[in-house]
Amino acid sequence: MIEQLDKDMVEAMKAKEKDRLMVIRMVKAALKQEQIDHKKELNDDLLIDVVNKQIKMRKDSITEFEKGNRTDLIEATQKEIDILLKYLPEQLSKEEVEKIIDQIFAEVKPEGQKDMGKVMKEAQAQLKGKTDMKEVSTMIRERLQ
Repeated sequence: MIEQLDKDMVEAMKAKEKDRLMVIRMVKAALKQEQIDHKKELNDDLLIDVVNKQIKMRKDSITEFEKGNRTDLIEATQKEIDILLKYLPEQLSKEEVEKIIDQIFAEVKPEGQKDMGKVMKEAQAQLKGKTDMKEVSTMIRERLQ
């Protein structure tokens, strides 16, 4: 995936796609910063983490832009999110996520809210990068109540 990121950067330069190039450069910079800050190895898992953080930041921005009624900024930010999504593994549907959560509940057998950590740990291992973990957390919390 990291090689694909480099290839896409060159492709975006040649095609003079400024928006796509800007997003790819931001991801590469954030990736390098994460690698240096946390002394992590440069691999696909790190790329997935960085891309997820970038998407989360942009979703938060969209929420703020909606409050300010800035549709121009919302559209631009959504385009950036669409570019970033290409660097994540294929996202699971809500039904697929629910099936996996059902399996986790069958394995862990949580007895209430106190077992949220155990369930989330298993969910993180199986679903990280494949779906929005905030939504997973909400789904698990609802089932535990």
